[in-house]
Amino acid sequence: MPEPIALPLVGAPPPERRDAARNRELLLDAATALIERSGPRGVTMDAVAQAAGVGKGTVFRRFESREGLMAAVLNHSEAEWQLQVMSGPPPLGPGADPWDRLLAFGRTRLETTLLHAELIREAGRTGARAAGAYSFTVTHVRYLLTELGVRGDLPILATALLAPLELPILDQQVNLDGFPVDRVHEGWVDLARRIVGR
Repeated sequence: MPEPIALPLVGAPPPERRDAARNRELLLDAATALIERSGPRGVTMDAVAQAAGVGKGTVFRRFESREGLMAAVLNHSEAEWQLQVMSGPPPLGPGADPWDRLLAFGRTRLETTLLHAELIREAGRTGARAAGAYSFTVTHVRYLLTELGVRGDLPILATALLAPLELPILDQQVNLDGFPVDRVHEGWVDLARRIVGR
């Protein structure tokens, strides 16, 4: 079995000074704690600055806007999820059967998107899943499809599996159509079975 492809983590910041990195982590930790306590809508740049013990200007210099801050928190969460995909325990991480990994991928992606739905909305355009995040997920799904022996246009098939896990589709199905999350997940598993041929 070929070795998994090593992919860079999305949102991994370029090398920065130690104090700048420390401030970034301090601000992200403060913002994350505030979001967990009162939701993304209740978080202001002033509140993050106060919680982190820095001036408001520091927050604006680092993230430029509230949307930029929300996007950075989202990217940080995305990087943690990607780390679990690349090196976490099975079935999401390496070591499990590719089918089991694909199922774990779909379930956790759906759960993560729903968990961060309000954060994604508050991050605005900058919070839409970035090209790097999409590149990671589509490459990983293509890898799993290859491991499963799927033939066909793998980039298109991988995109077909990813689209139902994105917020606009989940919003429509869960919030507007009122589908239970389990039904949405079962539908995604059915789609995966049809693509894989199981």
